[in-house]
Amino acid sequence: MSSFFRRAWSSDEKLDGKTVLITGANTGIGKETAKDLAKRGAKIIIACRDMEKAQEALTEIIETSGNDNVKCMKLDLSDTKSIREFAEAFNRDEPKLNILINNAGVMVCPYGKTADGFETQIGVNHFGHFLLTYLLLDLIKKSAPARIITVSSMAHSWGSINLEDINSEKSYDKSKAYSQSKLANVLFSHSLAKRLEGTGVTTYSLHPGAVKTDLQRHAKGAWSFLLTLTRPFFKNAVEGAQTSLYCAVEPSLENETGQYYSDCTRTSCSSAGKDDDVAQKLWELSCRMLNITWE
Repeated sequence: MSSFFRRAWSSDEKLDGKTVLITGANTGIGKETAKDLAKRGAKIIIACRDMEKAQEALTEIIETSGNDNVKCMKLDLSDTKSIREFAEAFNRDEPKLNILINNAGVMVCPYGKTADGFETQIGVNHFGHFLLTYLLLDLIKKSAPARIITVSSMAHSWGSINLEDINSEKSYDKSKAYSQSKLANVLFSHSLAKRLEGTGVTTYSLHPGAVKTDLQRHAKGAWSFLLTLTRPFFKNAVEGAQTSLYCAVEPSLENETGQYYSDCTRTSCSSAGKDDDVAQKLWELSCRMLNITWE
């Protein structure tokens, strides 16, 4: 039944000589994305918090793809110190970065805070990837043509950005916080595209589809019931990775940037995802929260 969702897209595009970085690629769609891109000949770096799981994924990616040019590096997106250490090592050791896939994420988890005091979902899903992209941007620009892909969700369309309480300190609803973080992904990709005009670096945000992955481990109550009800219609991780792969390799997307994709097709995000005013305010707020200057 899951093939009901699948749009037939395939490409024999090769990535020999290209370097790809994927966050959270030790499981789910990130791992399947890594396997596919490794088969295309790219050098793959998977950035993961859990190095034991990352090592297992690494072995699997190499065995499946026949490409041993794969390595894992430690990255904890809930800690800016870890992000900065990761980026420093990456910039030192890697001569280029052609494709960055901001894939890692947490979903509808209980209220918690990151090492820097951000609410976990906005902290990992948005602030973490915002800082990572900022720290790798010079290398990405040097590697142009290059692509920056951010995995969002259709849940962005139920979200709004609470600029006055971005960390949900006044009240916390885990579904709203998740939707806010996914809307932030769309707005980030949209804003980034404008700032990168003329650099040869293009940006894409996407909805992978409802996918059976570890991401749902925190679902309880109504969420859990809804997931059980709709599970027969879910994509598996391979199907879920297709839109990430489409945005990473499809040659016809070279001239598209800042757009939103689903089922390997450019589609429309919510009107909130195109709000330039909120996008700019979120950008400025993100820079302030992370103590960076990024015009």
